[in-house]
Amino acid sequence: MSRPTFPRVAALKTAEAFRAHLAANRIPLEFDDELLPPAESPLAQPFEINGVRLANRFCVLPMEGWDGTRDGRPSEHTTRRWQRFGTSGCKLIWGGEAVAVRHDGRASPNQLLLTEANVGAIAALRDALVKAHRERFGPNADGDLYIGLQLTHSGRHARPNASDRPEPLAAAPHAVLDRRVPGGAPIVTDDELDRLIDEFIAAAGRAWRAGFQFVDVKLCHGYLGHELIGAKNRPGKYGGSIENRLRFPRRIIEGIQASVPGMAVGVRLSAFDVEPYRKREDGVGEPCGEPTGDPPPGFGVLGDDDGLDDALEEARALLQMLDELGVRMVNVTGGSPYYCPHVQRPAFFPPADGYLPPEDPLRGVARQIAATARLKAAFPHMAIVGSAYSYLQEWLPNVAQYTVRNGMTDFIGLGRIMLSYPELAADVLEGRPLQRGRICRTFSDCTTGPRLGHVSGCYPLDDYYKAMSHAVQVTAVRTSMTAGEGR
Repeated sequence: MSRPTFPRVAALKTAEAFRAHLAANRIPLEFDDELLPPAESPLAQPFEINGVRLANRFCVLPMEGWDGTRDGRPSEHTTRRWQRFGTSGCKLIWGGEAVAVRHDGRASPNQLLLTEANVGAIAALRDALVKAHRERFGPNADGDLYIGLQLTHSGRHARPNASDRPEPLAAAPHAVLDRRVPGGAPIVTDDELDRLIDEFIAAAGRAWRAGFQFVDVKLCHGYLGHELIGAKNRPGKYGGSIENRLRFPRRIIEGIQASVPGMAVGVRLSAFDVEPYRKREDGVGEPCGEPTGDPPPGFGVLGDDDGLDDALEEARALLQMLDELGVRMVNVTGGSPYYCPHVQRPAFFPPADGYLPPEDPLRGVARQIAATARLKAAFPHMAIVGSAYSYLQEWLPNVAQYTVRNGMTDFIGLGRIMLSYPELAADVLEGRPLQRGRICRTFSDCTTGPRLGHVSGCYPLDDYYKAMSHAVQVTAVRTSMTAGEGR
């Protein structure tokens, strides 16, 4: 089987070339040829969430820096990253970071941890972001910043004590994923989930005291919350029916609303998923194609793009529950970085534990934009944040303008590109040309670094990470994985 071929986005230098490539490959992605002046741009239009009037439509997506201290506090690396979020120009900070609610839920020994002892350090991190925003945009510019914190338990992807030693806690059996961990993955009990719900609620209270205006109850990317809402083959009150599978987030949200009444809640959701992928002999990803149980686990599992609307039925049920609870903020993503990274964050180059993309990554971008648009159409009164824009590179502002202008999303979420070029939003909003040398080219080094036990950062483009002693190792891994691929 031959490897798929497709051009790099940077090679599509004109609107005509970009549109011709999309049309020739039947990729359903639309964009505006020209950017409107800042005063007329949909990206610069205000939007109100929970009584806060935000000045623009850019959002910082939550990431894991793997660069905290062993006791879960921010390091100087973490603080620098959050300061750069502050100078980005984005007004909505969706979590900024995935923060574990207890030690066994950490994805690495250096993930931030929201314990009672760490409240002050997490508050200082937020303060550093606000200070940087004021210094860049003016002393009163933070009046419409809306800053949240993402709360998580990493579940089957937990590695709290050593980056090379998984200590998983799975929501349900999974015939394919269980084999990836020596000895399999123990299943969390209902009693343990009852206690974990209390931990999420307590963490939300700590986040409130640290100055955050909302928390994200994380239901994405294969972590525990996401796996639970897809646990069709789990017995008991947290599995099986859709009502049972939504019990975990419902109880957390109700508990936060009762115990921390001032705290708003949002949800970052993998609105669709696919079966796990594996690397073929030629390095390209392919579906595992193995039975995963009866019924097969997963939330919104997609067979092919023609079935996207059917796959989103479970996401619509979840958003309906959120609507009934008064939750008005949803951040849409898809898949998982662990078993289908090309779906979750389309990229030209794979991370160290990944595979070469089996499809043009622009198709993955289009899929997430389409899913977001369909959920926005179904719940027009909700504030919806879209993801997967970084791969668009020079064309990011043009696609972003089109999607916001046509009501397909309310906010443009920026993830990986924030590491190399955090000021992209400010440049677009202030009418400056993009700084081409800082645009993320999706080398995936920000993922390879953590997979090798190092911090996450943009090793190719950010001099701060280039100077680190392990930067050569990170680069060498990427070079070896892509040598001779000829695309």
